[in-house]
Amino acid sequence: MRLNSASAIPHDARGAWTALGNLDGVHLGHQAVLAAAVARAHAAGRIAAAAVFEPHPRRFFQPQAAAFRLQSNSQRARALMRAGAEIVFEVPFDATLATMNDAEFCRAILKEQLGVAGVAVGFDFCYGKNRVGDAVSLARHGAAMGFEAVIVDAVDDAAHPDHKVSSSAIRAAIADGDMTQAARLLGRPWAIEGAVIHGFQRGRTIQFPTANIDLADYARPAFGVYAVRADLGDGVWRAGVANCGVKPTVGGATAPLLEAHLFDFEGDLYGHTIEVQLRHFLRPERKFDSFAALTAHIAADAQQARAMLTAQTANAAP
Repeated sequence: MRLNSASAIPHDARGAWTALGNLDGVHLGHQAVLAAAVARAHAAGRIAAAAVFEPHPRRFFQPQAAAFRLQSNSQRARALMRAGAEIVFEVPFDATLATMNDAEFCRAILKEQLGVAGVAVGFDFCYGKNRVGDAVSLARHGAAMGFEAVIVDAVDDAAHPDHKVSSSAIRAAIADGDMTQAARLLGRPWAIEGAVIHGFQRGRTIQFPTANIDLADYARPAFGVYAVRADLGDGVWRAGVANCGVKPTVGGATAPLLEAHLFDFEGDLYGHTIEVQLRHFLRPERKFDSFAALTAHIAADAQQARAMLTAQTANAAP
């Protein structure tokens, strides 16, 4: 729920144990923070919550910064709820919040507005004007104001124990097209969600109609072709192939798009919100000499994507 004032908080939502942070991606590190809040909530007979900032503080302070988000707000909320949160609070990050010091934030937001029983944060959590507060100061202020604070250690990357799970590491993996690494750090495949918009509509002329999504504020993945699975809103993940980029062969797009062709699907998706998982990077985006050459490569890409996704399903654990 989007917060506006203390009166907007349901009575039964106050006194929650709350995971606090940007939590963009809800990766394995964020999940550990939420798990700490959930465990303490259950032990105390309280509800488990997550409190996130919207917009992301980076976007507030750097409105012209390059796109960087790992999730839409709705994706983040769903991921938090699946991981154990019973309610998700969106704390508006505005000029008032940006000028609060650490003590003011703890009193105004955590104690008075949310009325938390306790908060769980990551080891590197910082807050307050000029990032004056950290996890240690949060615990100190909480003790003085009547709520507890738990600091959760970093989570190691299982494949690279000397590296920590972080949103930055996931963005780097996505930028490299390493969807296996991104999925490992997230605990699930990375996905882009958005409303299907009109494109050039050339795909339908060669039997490869696509559902096109603006990348908006998502971190930019490596431009190229991916094996994908898409949920059209019915909870069914359909296999497909997608191009992410600016379509250099057909004259280019003004902004990068994700164009997903779903195998064995017919239907009008314009205006529908869909979610597309980028499962495997197949090849970089390139400009072909002719539309015929592009068509041939799309057919080969589709065949490769179908084979990879079929094999992945067959090898999945029961």
